[in-house]
Amino acid sequence: MNQIKWILGSQSPRRKELLAGIGIEFDVRTKDTEEIYPETLEAEKVPEFLARLKAQALIPELSENEVVICADTVVILNGRILGKPTDREDAENMLAELSGKTHTVITGVFIGSANKSTSFSDRTEVTFEHLTPTEISFYIEQYKPFDKAGSYGVQEWIGYVAVKHMDGTYTNVMGLPTHRLYREIQQFVQ
Repeated sequence: MNQIKWILGSQSPRRKELLAGIGIEFDVRTKDTEEIYPETLEAEKVPEFLARLKAQALIPELSENEVVICADTVVILNGRILGKPTDREDAENMLAELSGKTHTVITGVFIGSANKSTSFSDRTEVTFEHLTPTEISFYIEQYKPFDKAGSYGVQEWIGYVAVKHMDGTYTNVMGLPTHRLYREIQQFVQ
């Protein structure tokens, strides 16, 4: 893997931390990409579609030995994607919807160079305890989760006090399924 120069196509501090955590040295490079997907696309397929879209914007600029890793994470409740909140009220509404329920977090990952690519998705089912309006307000005020799908970061206070059960991996909910990514990288370089 030393001859490959890895590029993370994300400014997310969480993704940077997780990729570094599996021992990959990388540079960060991003390109503004409008995250639009076909309305007919199943919610479960959206993250992988968007990860590919982000990567395709970067691939033409890669040098011969560079490989890009892009990811996108969505929160799905009752078949509907809960994106990043538009404002405080939107964040409050999302967290109230998630309160006491199980939702699905799917992260799509794309790994690619100019002549080779692979992609995959990973899913985790997350069950929240019931959240009071005071708890929701406290979380939003203290952590300002406006850049997070579903209005929450599992690695923050809300993850410590609200996550009752998780079926799947924690790092997937953070935004990069490191267990699977590590294996996929190994296969990619063979």
